[in-house]
Amino acid sequence: MLRRGVRQMLWAGCTVLGVVAGVLPLAADTAQAGPVPTDSSGRTDPAHTDVLFVGAHPDDESSSLATFGQWQERRGLSTGVVTITRGEGGGNAVGTEEGAALGLIREGEERKAVRRAGIRNVFYLDKPDFWYTLSAPLTATVWNPSPEPATDTLSRLVRLIRATTPREVVVMDPRPYHQHGGHQEAARLAVEAFRLAGDPTAFSGQITREKYPAWKPSRLLATNGGFPGPVGEKCGKYQAKDPHTGLPVIGVWTGTTARGHSGKTWAQIERDATREYATQGFASLPPTVETPRVKLPCEWFTVLADSRTPQAPATREQPGLRPLYADFRAWARRMRMPWLANDAQPTYPANPSASVPSVAEAPVVDGAAGPGEYPGSALPLTHWEGQRCADEMDCAADVRFSRQGDDLYVFVRVADDTKGYALDAAADCKRHWRTDAVEIALDPQGRSDDTSTTFKTGILPFTKDGGGPCAERDADNWQGPASRTAPSLAVASAVTDPYKGYAVEVRIPLDGLPAPADPERLAANVLLYDSDTADRTGQTRLAWSPFGSAQADPYVWGTLRLPGYVPPPDQPVQPARIPQEAARSSDSPASVAQARRTGVPLAGGPRRPRQRG
Repeated sequence: MLRRGVRQMLWAGCTVLGVVAGVLPLAADTAQAGPVPTDSSGRTDPAHTDVLFVGAHPDDESSSLATFGQWQERRGLSTGVVTITRGEGGGNAVGTEEGAALGLIREGEERKAVRRAGIRNVFYLDKPDFWYTLSAPLTATVWNPSPEPATDTLSRLVRLIRATTPREVVVMDPRPYHQHGGHQEAARLAVEAFRLAGDPTAFSGQITREKYPAWKPSRLLATNGGFPGPVGEKCGKYQAKDPHTGLPVIGVWTGTTARGHSGKTWAQIERDATREYATQGFASLPPTVETPRVKLPCEWFTVLADSRTPQAPATREQPGLRPLYADFRAWARRMRMPWLANDAQPTYPANPSASVPSVAEAPVVDGAAGPGEYPGSALPLTHWEGQRCADEMDCAADVRFSRQGDDLYVFVRVADDTKGYALDAAADCKRHWRTDAVEIALDPQGRSDDTSTTFKTGILPFTKDGGGPCAERDADNWQGPASRTAPSLAVASAVTDPYKGYAVEVRIPLDGLPAPADPERLAANVLLYDSDTADRTGQTRLAWSPFGSAQADPYVWGTLRLPGYVPPPDQPVQPARIPQEAARSSDSPASVAQARRTGVPLAGGPRRPRQRG
């Protein structure tokens, strides 16, 4: 555990294929896709890279940089990175920028980080990053909005493989459980592009008009940071196979000493690189890797495809799949890799439930639970992610509900021994997970597959300069300050002095939800974010229903029954409003310079045919 779980918190939802290892030859020994391309003077094509990593956001490659650095240093293999978005929808631990401005900052961080591993080229596709979702289908619609064709992102990835002619393609985990939808979709697109880039009939204009070659890489790998393999120098030779898919894994030890780096291990160089991602809070990681060298782990990669070793594991059908998992299984079948869907859906625990009492008089929203305002039982919030609370003084919370008419009232009591960073209510009431906060999530119909059809509010109990609470909406049907996105929402807090915790009280008009609330199926979760530092990072998370990606997975949320409630007959269903703002490569001097140097157009766009004469 790194710094009370900071690393775990920042990478929530980024687990990868849970496979075990079987040794295969490393990248330098794989079958060649063909000779390394050269230009008319016989020089290596400046766009060529031996390995191409495909991720969704800046920093997605950070947990593989020790491997990529070693492959270059010891085997002469260059690596390039494709990053589909610039992470505009992420948090900002160092400033208040968001949207395109934040995306350009994150590009700069990524370019500095990967240079430490000898990576020179990072190709951005200029697709928008919106918010943390578990849905690859939702991500696909955002990345390819009408009137763009549904294959726009895919065609750009195929073009980049043809332009950079890699021997190996490295992807993220495509599976749905506890995994960012952007990571899933980036991996799925890269798997498909790996298959299509060598097919001259796929996006044939890239070959006939743009004069790219049809190029088939030799091997397809998926990062596997969740694999609990052995540690130490011999982990790279560990052999076994995945009990779910039967696929092998290769390991690369991070304890190898880097040449010309004053005796640093590649684990330390990777840490130095990771700390460059300051906006994501990674600068708060300890500057020195304290793990003894003999206990440093491997970085693991699942072998999804190998031209010399056809993969044909057994396929097992899993019954009762929920829509996200059924969609993944259908995709895996289309890719002729049906075994990827083996055991993909976890065994979900029983959803908690509670009955919300109706009260004759509306509670006063003042941060205190007055007599008779919340007659129901207090529901405890339990550990979900990050460092466990040391005791009830460190962090503990419970929630109570009541209803009066069309209004749902929520009272959350929090015990906490250390205040987190106080954000600016006017300029920075957003991305509430960076400090002490409460989140309330409601799925009005109890049938959502992703949070675009839900209501989610994040509440900061205190703000800068002694300010009171502020509320916003994030990762839901309509994001932004509550004053604009939920003007009827009422919020109050009471913060103890001396500080021992706080209480948050909220009134949520049910007729303001994205759809009428079903009194028998209203799904809900209440989450606590606990930060004990001033660096705008969280350490501990609690939830009423603490399973998987508890904030983003409506499948796991509890059920609130509303006895006697009848929703308004004319309440409309609201369409989702999802940010489409993305930083553009044309606004990035680094991207423009790279395009001139490599000859690969900005954002993976089409290449103009050379004019003759």
